[in-house]
Amino acid sequence: MSALRALLARSAPLLACLGLLAIWQTAALILSTDSFPTAWEAIRTIPSILGDKESLINILASLRRMAIVIRIVLPAALPEILTGCRTGLVLALITMVTSEMIARQSGAGNILFNSLDMGQYDTVYAMIIIIGAMGIGLDAAFEKLRGRLVRWSEPGFDMPLSFA
Repeated sequence: MSALRALLARSAPLLACLGLLAIWQTAALILSTDSFPTAWEAIRTIPSILGDKESLINILASLRRMAIVIRIVLPAALPEILTGCRTGLVLALITMVTSEMIARQSGAGNILFNSLDMGQYDTVYAMIIIIGAMGIGLDAAFEKLRGRLVRWSEPGFDMPLSFA
């Protein structure tokens, strides 16, 4: 029973994503408009985006900018930032990506807005999925790093008496 519970806990994010995709698919089929493609159409577009050299360069440019923000933030007072400012870092990354998209610089935002201008809504939604996956991946990596560096935050960690 506990093994099943652990499996469900580990797969909860995946199940949530699949549930959202199912809701999206259903809503798109019910609304049936050209400006709101089905989830399947958007997902089918992802390989063509990732297979295009220019698109891949733009996406990597966005990841590079995110890495620069992380390199600036991590060296200062490392454990305190990892425990106290994780939300601030995530918000900074979101703000950076959003401002990048608004400014239409090279990067994922460039692909998103160009596709929107041309009415390629399947590409627009595919880029939203890709940008979301980048954020989820960075959050998972940051959480793993925090778990390795801030051991007292792990469940079951016995705090030494000198910390009490």
